[in-house]
Amino acid sequence: MKIREANEDDIKGIARVHVDSWRTTYKGIVPDTFLEKLSYEQREQLWEKNIKQQNHLTLVAENEHGEIVGFADGGKRPENQTERTADLTAIYLLKDYQRQGIGQAIQQRLFLHFKEQGYDSAFVEVLDDNASKYFYESSGASFVREEDIQIGGKPLKLLVYKWSF
Repeated sequence: MKIREANEDDIKGIARVHVDSWRTTYKGIVPDTFLEKLSYEQREQLWEKNIKQQNHLTLVAENEHGEIVGFADGGKRPENQTERTADLTAIYLLKDYQRQGIGQAIQQRLFLHFKEQGYDSAFVEVLDDNASKYFYESSGASFVREEDIQIGGKPLKLLVYKWSF
């Protein structure tokens, strides 16, 4: 498994992982109609912008065939007013590549980048019904707060966790 910084050539692969992993991860959590409307093209537009952001890093995980099977993204969100605290804004792996240590490796690489940028902690947001919250907890994240949100018209609980480095 190779983890590296993403570039513009990776946009299609990132978009594919983003959509496909949403459809498996959030099935039964968010409405099927919302998941069905996700499109690779829309996510490509999103990632074209994200990759170009300054003070922001997108990493990809490639399998032995050079295919993107996961990614992580982070920086400091404009709404994050906590000093020296970054945000893990996305971490997704295709279902067949989960539970193999790839998520942990890509997260550690992103956190190393955060430390190099002078951050001493990071936030992440996760839906309460998403089992990924256990991944964050097992990697040392502490629960901070809960918020009410809606996705596709369905009320959900959003949990905010924080790591200290």
